[in-house]
Amino acid sequence: MAISRKTKTVKMILDLFGETNNAISIVDLVSIFRNKMNKTTVYRILNRLEESGILHSFSDKDGLKRYAKGNQKTDPDNKNDLHSHFLCDDCGVSTCLPLEIPIPTIPDYKINTSQHLLIGQCDNCHN
Repeated sequence: MAISRKTKTVKMILDLFGETNNAISIVDLVSIFRNKMNKTTVYRILNRLEESGILHSFSDKDGLKRYAKGNQKTDPDNKNDLHSHFLCDDCGVSTCLPLEIPIPTIPDYKINTSQHLLIGQCDNCHN
């Protein structure tokens, strides 16, 4: 289901992602919008934005879903061309990285998607 119209609630979520290049956890998103919309509405909008390629999601080291701007695939026609994500162990900031990770072909397996999460310290925490 694509975004057919930008409602007030959709615009609020899009505006938030327009203000940052970082990925935002689902827990934080629900908390940020708790006084403006219910949890179900947040989940429904995020799902629609992801389906339409406006946002993408990935799981962090604890299995928590995080959302970031743009499509996960760097080339929408090539399902094997995905980018990596970075998560800072200290401050918790997560970002998309401009690294393309090709998915290998493995006999007797059909791979639909892959996630690559690099964990360490961001520049602010490392210095």
